[in-house]
Amino acid sequence: MNSIPVITLDGPGGVGKGTLGRLLARDLGWHLLDSGAIYRALALAAQRAGLPADNAVALSELARTLPLSFRGGADETHVLLAGDLVDAEIRSSEISALTSQIAAIPAVRAALLQRQRDFRQAPGLVADGRDMGTVVFPDAPLKVFLTARTEERGKRRLNQLMEQGISASLATVVAEIAERDARDQQRSVAPLRPASDARLLDTSEQSVSDTYRVLQSWVQSAFQEN
Repeated sequence: MNSIPVITLDGPGGVGKGTLGRLLARDLGWHLLDSGAIYRALALAAQRAGLPADNAVALSELARTLPLSFRGGADETHVLLAGDLVDAEIRSSEISALTSQIAAIPAVRAALLQRQRDFRQAPGLVADGRDMGTVVFPDAPLKVFLTARTEERGKRRLNQLMEQGISASLATVVAEIAERDARDQQRSVAPLRPASDARLLDTSEQSVSDTYRVLQSWVQSAFQEN
């Protein structure tokens, strides 16, 4: 087992992984891995290069050479692709859909695996994603799988889009979320599911502060025991 501790936060979109991960990394003074940003940046790079989502060979090669970097810390991390700030672009609905398709390709996941594991640096890492506890960091001392009702997640996503000045209907957003959930859960490699030893946390009816308090208690308990 690697001596550097990891806390994994897995689950579908809209459950609060990103917010909770940033809070936890900041308060612990640990590094933060937003694995979704890596896959989203790859999807944007593929779109810019005109690569179709079913070209596994070209996409896996692009994943291996992706000119991706991060700037900032746990409080505010910015994503740069070939030196360009792409925070807003990688969060669009179009890139979200393309990301889900590309992430289902086994060769792409294999190409990005070590890149994600390289984030494991002292004093510790908070890893946010969909297969952090099952594939990327299976030895993590604390694994959390977050859930929330699809409609509640749709409302959260719609609010994000409205803040960006993007108009959409709740029905459309919910349908897109349900479609991505199905794709992520049914993919042949690293499907979206809790690790066998993960702790489940439903955020549907909880505020961020309430959810974070639960998470903090689990962290304290896990690292007292280890």
